[in-house]
Amino acid sequence: MVFWGTSPHYPLSAASKSAKRDARVFSMSASPAFEVHEANLHGHRAVYRVIGSGPNLVLIHGMINSSRHWEEVARRLAGSYRVIAPDLIGHGDAATPRGDYSLGAHAATIRDLLTTIGVERATIVGHSLGGGVAMQFFYQFPQRTERLVLISSGGLGDDVSPLLRGAALPGSAALLRLATRPQVVGGLAAAGARLRSRGNSSGVYLQAVARALGPLQEPGSRRAFLQTLRSVIDVQGQKVSARDRLYLLGEMPTLIVWGERDRTIPLKHGLEAQHSIPNCRFETLPRAAHFPNLEDPEGLAEVLGSFMATTSPAHIVDSEWRDVIGRRARLRRVA
Repeated sequence: MVFWGTSPHYPLSAASKSAKRDARVFSMSASPAFEVHEANLHGHRAVYRVIGSGPNLVLIHGMINSSRHWEEVARRLAGSYRVIAPDLIGHGDAATPRGDYSLGAHAATIRDLLTTIGVERATIVGHSLGGGVAMQFFYQFPQRTERLVLISSGGLGDDVSPLLRGAALPGSAALLRLATRPQVVGGLAAAGARLRSRGNSSGVYLQAVARALGPLQEPGSRRAFLQTLRSVIDVQGQKVSARDRLYLLGEMPTLIVWGERDRTIPLKHGLEAQHSIPNCRFETLPRAAHFPNLEDPEGLAEVLGSFMATTSPAHIVDSEWRDVIGRRARLRRVA
């Protein structure tokens, strides 16, 4: 299922469709390694993975995930792009310091990492929590953003799964410690596999829960998870929203992708956001739930490759940014 915006960035001609097909690179046989690198940023360990060469494409993972979860997507795009996937602070192999785990802090850390490795501008892709980080990155550093891609993104509505709302409650740390015991995680994964083998779609959800709980067996990771979660979610749902600033994406080529089976963040958030973003393309992946990069990496890579091949990178400068915001600022003297 595909929904198209009205932007001239996305022509529907037969020639355009043929160009999209020709631009897709999915051969993995000769793909180089998804190399792991580390850096010391402000006294803390930062980790990122890199593969391929060409225009820069930055992939930001979601909550509890890590850069390694992008591997199948990254390998399929490495023939045309330099794919860079950082571990967010508190996730994967990155440091888990006591400190700021807000969207702004994550965005600033990614900016510092990209600056350190010599990347001035890039297409920014974010999944789930990473979508919120990607939007915050664009908002804080528009001059560094060439395109924006949001995959089953947070920050576009209030609704979120009851599981995440419950995890944000006071006292959830003790329950989380019990839920991440190896026997619990293993049992959920096995139950999910059995359900999937029987054709029950609930198996995908159980496996996703098990996959999420696995990395939280370390105390530092659990603490970082709760700090990150509570910065964006409370008992009422998502408490951080980008909806009042989506108009800022007017000149930014934007793609929204959603798994049609997503039970964590509803697909309607993406559809509603599409109508608020002028240069926006919206696509769904029938085979995916909330983790398209793991559940349908081939389909996601195809969508990303097509989007990259059929859009031109934006180049925002400070004077243009002032004009975009100023049109709605309505400055006036009040005294």
